[in-house]
Amino acid sequence: MHGALPEAIEAIARDAATEGESFSATVSRLIEEGARATRGRRRPSYVGAGEGPADLGLRAERYLRELVEAR
Repeated sequence: MHGALPEAIEAIARDAATEGESFSATVSRLIEEGARATRGRRRPSYVGAGEGPADLGLRAERYLRELVEAR
């Protein structure tokens, strides 16, 4: 056994491992996939709500262009 996991759970992880994947990477991937499946797909925290001025995209482009030109 690799740690504090019950043998039955460890067997599931071993069966689910992809070729060359470490045990800890397998467990991490399975936890992430399970969490995503149980809570559904959520919007990442960095995605805006879509609220703001109508020209927000243009302002952002202008701001970034000014930064590049200032270099």
